[in-house]
Amino acid sequence: MRIGLFGGSFDPVHNGHLTLAASCAEQGGLDAVWFVPAALQPFKLHGPVASDADRVAMLRLAILDMPDREVSTLEIDRGGVSYTVDTLRQLSAELPEAELFFLMGADTLRDLPGWREPDEVLRMATPMVVQRPGEAEVATDVPHLRIEMPPRDISSSDIRRRLTLGESIAGLVPPAVAAYIDEHKLYR
Repeated sequence: MRIGLFGGSFDPVHNGHLTLAASCAEQGGLDAVWFVPAALQPFKLHGPVASDADRVAMLRLAILDMPDREVSTLEIDRGGVSYTVDTLRQLSAELPEAELFFLMGADTLRDLPGWREPDEVLRMATPMVVQRPGEAEVATDVPHLRIEMPPRDISSSDIRRRLTLGESIAGLVPPAVAAYIDEHKLYR
């Protein structure tokens, strides 16, 4: 089984995240994509704005009708700073027959040498690097699969900013996620 792991804050999950996952699943021949919300990202130690429960609930709503998508709460359950190497170790032990990939943008590939135990990360999983249109190719020795993605100019920080200002987020997040945000008065 080929499983793509997509980590991040997902604060909130948006249509760009879903497009990235779909592009990787299709072009990389993945059997499943698991969204892995981080407890605390090493480069964003201030933490997410929404609670862990809200971020997980929004992810589950976003993938409700997608049987090949899952939400894994292992990093939230573990707590503390979420390191890819720890997640991969745990999943490799639990799923020894699975071939693991981790999904990332080209900008993140540049940062890979600064991750905790990057050689071990690359031993356990293959990066699937999303190349956005117009983005410069990253020069790297890191073996990876290159994935093309249609342009999506969406960011979680922009969605939070829009909500703070009372602006519409229609078309930026799935309708069920927008309804959840509104009902729970998130990011106000």
